[in-house]
Amino acid sequence: MSARARATLAGATAAAVWALQEPLDRRVFGVDYSDPRLLGRLAGRGARAGLAIHVANGAGFGIAFAEIRRRTPVAPRRLALGLALAEHVALWPLIGVVESRALATSPRAFAQATWRHALFGWVLGRLAVPRPR
Repeated sequence: MSARARATLAGATAAAVWALQEPLDRRVFGVDYSDPRLLGRLAGRGARAGLAIHVANGAGFGIAFAEIRRRTPVAPRRLALGLALAEHVALWPLIGVVESRALATSPRAFAQATWRHALFGWVLGRLAVPRPR
């Protein structure tokens, strides 16, 4: 399997892991926010469509990771985590536009989103890069 295909599948899987663990982190952080739910609402569809969009976005992120990985000397697992967290920090201010100002200014919501992106990056890095034998 090519590195790009592996990263695409890894990104989709990482997004699915994110979505599957959301009920737990909503309880832990006390914030009832869900990316797949938001995406489904923005698309004018239900939760299943939101999940499909979320997984597709993860696959796209995996493709971007594979392309950046080819051009940088940064260790792949560190790169995956760093890119996921950089995307989180760069896009976080938009949450106030698409969701609510209260969410955008909540430290708990920011911590929850940080956790989710860190998990995504960790899973992406683990699955996209085969372990040396």
